[in-house]
Amino acid sequence: MLADVVGSGYGALMSQGEIHDEHPFKTPGELRDPIRRFRGRLPAPVTIVTAGTPSTRTGLTVSSIIVAEGEPSHVHLLLAPATDLWTAITETGRFIVHVLERDHRSLSDRFAGIRPSPGGLFADLDVEQTDHGPAIAMLRTRAFCTLAGHRDDPLHVLVHGEIDDVQLHDLREPLRYFRGEYFFG
Repeated sequence: MLADVVGSGYGALMSQGEIHDEHPFKTPGELRDPIRRFRGRLPAPVTIVTAGTPSTRTGLTVSSIIVAEGEPSHVHLLLAPATDLWTAITETGRFIVHVLERDHRSLSDRFAGIRPSPGGLFADLDVEQTDHGPAIAMLRTRAFCTLAGHRDDPLHVLVHGEIDDVQLHDLREPLRYFRGEYFFG
């Protein structure tokens, strides 16, 4: 999931008046988990998943996602069990998956927790509260989902959602994540 990956060049650090291109706490490549490195070599879509009520709304950048067609169609997400997002999904039983485009890199970083967001995640965003949670207006390609089940292990929750509805926009440059960097097109 993108939330536990910090890419170089993003979330620049101010120190003694200088802006650094590298994240100062990034683990050197040779010391990283080989499975995580393997996963990093798979291009991943960049989405923001939101859930919650007006008083508990939350969201998270998620790249560990699979969509399966069918009757009904499903979405599968991989989340950390201690996230506010997982708490909101279990409390409401619903969530929204938003697909990001080229111009949404900073929004992705905000919801991944690697870019500051004074006023909270949804500050300065046009948000409509729906039965499935907060819908971010600028992210017009989205799936509205109902929690259909989950599978836990100590590090992850595999969230199984049934897709209730979709809103599609003509995506020309979807945002993707590959080896710690954003790509589009």
